[in-house]
Amino acid sequence: MSVSRKGFPAFGLLAALALAGCGSSSNSALNVAVVGKPGDPFETGLQLPLAGQLTRASTTEGLVSFDEKGRVIPALADRWIVTDDGLSYIFRLRDGNWLTGDPLSAASAKHALDSALEALKDTPLALDLSAIDETRAMAGRVIEIRLARPMPYLLQLLAQPELGLVHKERGAGPMRLEREQFLARMVPIDPSHLGLPAIENWARRTRHVNLRALDGPGAVTAFNDGDVDIVMGGEVQDFPLTRSVGILRGTIQLDPVVGLFGLQVMNDRGFLADPSNREAIAMAIDRDALIAPFGLGGWTATTRMVTPSLDGDLGTIGERWGNQSIDERRAVAAGRVRHWESSSGEASSPVIAPAPAEPSRSARKIFQHAPKAPTPADLAEQAPRLAIWLPVGQGADTLFDKLAGDMATIGIRLVRVGDQASADLALVDDVARYPRAAWFLNRLSCHARRGLCSADADARAAEAAVAQSPQDRAALLAEAEAELTAANVFIPFGTPIRWSLVRGSVDGFAPNTWGWHPLMPLSWLPK
Repeated sequence: MSVSRKGFPAFGLLAALALAGCGSSSNSALNVAVVGKPGDPFETGLQLPLAGQLTRASTTEGLVSFDEKGRVIPALADRWIVTDDGLSYIFRLRDGNWLTGDPLSAASAKHALDSALEALKDTPLALDLSAIDETRAMAGRVIEIRLARPMPYLLQLLAQPELGLVHKERGAGPMRLEREQFLARMVPIDPSHLGLPAIENWARRTRHVNLRALDGPGAVTAFNDGDVDIVMGGEVQDFPLTRSVGILRGTIQLDPVVGLFGLQVMNDRGFLADPSNREAIAMAIDRDALIAPFGLGGWTATTRMVTPSLDGDLGTIGERWGNQSIDERRAVAAGRVRHWESSSGEASSPVIAPAPAEPSRSARKIFQHAPKAPTPADLAEQAPRLAIWLPVGQGADTLFDKLAGDMATIGIRLVRVGDQASADLALVDDVARYPRAAWFLNRLSCHARRGLCSADADARAAEAAVAQSPQDRAALLAEAEAELTAANVFIPFGTPIRWSLVRGSVDGFAPNTWGWHPLMPLSWLPK
């Protein structure tokens, strides 16, 4: 497979890397490309692209963070305890300072944490954190987070980039950002600069990480040309590009993630006004055949809104239409399309009466101007039309072709549009931050403002959020999923696809369930 160079900034990747190599550690710098847009590493705010999340997490750590395997590790807090009832997390902050030189105290950490939580109040992540009742600064370097109910996944949330703590508009590392045009040079901060014990030969034990964002073809080409050591953030639309990667150049790493991968219904106009019609779309999709062209072993299809078998899943909600073949499902779905056409006035093509076998001369003149019988192409043009938004890329083209074929089997014409605002259906491709049903329900809630939603599902999820017993909470979450399923506002395919390209010589990288690959572990030089 040939890979286009289209998408590289005009000044070129090699020139930028040469600029980045002017520092003392240039010979040992690790070069990383993240799939995205050139300015992504320097984005600010809350809804950050992956490259922006990586730079934020590297320069602004929270109480805890993730290691390369996705495990929670100490950051600003060097240890913590959880009370037996699960309602209090008590953190002991590390000795040392903020990057400003001010002491890292309980009071300053509480202020920074409260500010981070306040900034999230209008996001789905705020729903994930809604059990936090109070933060308290205790003696010296001790901070407490009190909960209204147990949150077994609190540490995973506190390690998210959005929960990085800022003091006087600066984070506390563990790296600092130096910008060269569109290249982000991430430099490990000497611990002694943070009031921590010095590490011998720090400059020789660590290296810079040169981070930049490129489009999918550009990132894969840079990897194949040896210009970058790692490509991160690969999604389904660019997965076919990995076929160009020879075994000697490196390996394709797939993260075993869970999350949302499917179509969000964006409006309730026309055919989409009826939940049973929206279900017809979901019934027509052959999920295994949808992903088969990508050759992904181990990919899991699902018809559920929530990934099956997560912790707390009661097993009361199963896969849909399990007793029907794909042909049987499509027959039901096609019947709903025909019913909608006849009842809504969206008539099928007119019936043309056949001409007499030997018409008279006058009749022949009439029939010369009579409409012709419709061709299959004509019938396709007159079918109900739905607009779909998918990202740009060869993999997305494959998805569209398969989905368009699936919809054609039930009499729906699928067309592709370039922006979500004009779409009836839009691809959602998100990795879960923690493996619980609440994450899925929060991302599909009306609060998330993604498209159609279910107020009834939100009400059950809100009841679950204040339920005191795990059993009641799980039962209410199952009810919320059932309400969301009945509303048919989201059409799931299965688990998201996340891939990276990693050269064999790279240390500090490991596939993990969060699809998260922090930069600091990559900065350590192999011994």
